[in-house]
Amino acid sequence: MNILIIPDKFKGSLTSAQVCDAIETGILKHFPTAEITKIPLADGGEGSLEVLEKTISFEKIHLEVKNPLFKTIPTYYGIIDNTAYIEMASASGLQLLIKDERNPMFTSSYGTGEMIADAIKRGATKIYLFVGGSATNDAGIGIASALGYQFRDNRNNILKPIGESLIKISSINFRNTNSFNNIEFNILTDVNNPLLGKEGAAFSFAEQKGASKKEIAMLDTGLQNISKIIIKTFGIDVSKIPGSGAAGGVGAGMVAFFNANILSGIDSIMDLLNVNYHIQQSDLVVTGEGLLDKLTLKGKLVKGVWNRCKKMNKPLGIICGDIDLSEEELKYFYSSQIKTIKVDGISKEGAIKNAYELVVHRAEELIREFINRS
Repeated sequence: MNILIIPDKFKGSLTSAQVCDAIETGILKHFPTAEITKIPLADGGEGSLEVLEKTISFEKIHLEVKNPLFKTIPTYYGIIDNTAYIEMASASGLQLLIKDERNPMFTSSYGTGEMIADAIKRGATKIYLFVGGSATNDAGIGIASALGYQFRDNRNNILKPIGESLIKISSINFRNTNSFNNIEFNILTDVNNPLLGKEGAAFSFAEQKGASKKEIAMLDTGLQNISKIIIKTFGIDVSKIPGSGAAGGVGAGMVAFFNANILSGIDSIMDLLNVNYHIQQSDLVVTGEGLLDKLTLKGKLVKGVWNRCKKMNKPLGIICGDIDLSEEELKYFYSSQIKTIKVDGISKEGAIKNAYELVVHRAEELIREFINRS
């Protein structure tokens, strides 16, 4: 039996590679002759480059850039031929800041723009930008500033490219930028939120980045302002584009400033890793992630894998840390076996601490049940 293991990380406990190993161990305990292929996955957020470099032999480019608070840090991106793979979280990520430093009113995506600028100088004409895990809510003005754009207030002063500046922007100066017409920008995200409103960037994600309720409202007002300035300057309404709210509005900004494409992170990564071929060769596919919730249904990794398995009529097993879906919502995955490591009697802390062993046990249960049903 050929079994494909393609999970996401279990955030806070296991990397996707560790989840692969745990599932493999559990399967082989019950079915030692199984032929197993492991492909650790990511959905466009932090960890995406680590996943890709196991398959794509890109050169690592090490450089120093500004972190979300403009402090110089070392980071890297990948480049092969004329294609660059850049992870926003490695320059502008929430994990780069301690708790007391987190506030999207004052953070910037500028460092991500520095990586893009470096890649273009090295001849990149196609850029894959993975935007999950950001610390920012600046609509991409940080990235754009690093690439030559200027954002001015009503007194013609150049504004610092941070979240609180959005509400002050009166004009966008792009005459001094290099031409980006020959650069293909692809924004990979695991969310499809619009830019504005209750489902938009600020109200959906700014709290977890450190903003207060008052600041969230201010950030949304700022996003409304720059959306209007973008319409006035470029004739483009980016506010309702699915994914325009990704990474604090980076999706919207990249479309406006660089004519970028917003793509599903997980679908793009699976295409880059030729996952369809491996699914087709498999008798069973096993995936998983830390939490199965409403965001899963909006396009996170498990849903992406499930969609492909359904299309190819391949059975799918799901192992997750916990489930936050109603019985009705769970019917979406009606044909799949689902195993959760946080069951009755196991606390959240216990599930995180013992995640590896628990995944091993659930994988063993899953393969036993699959064989009995077959």
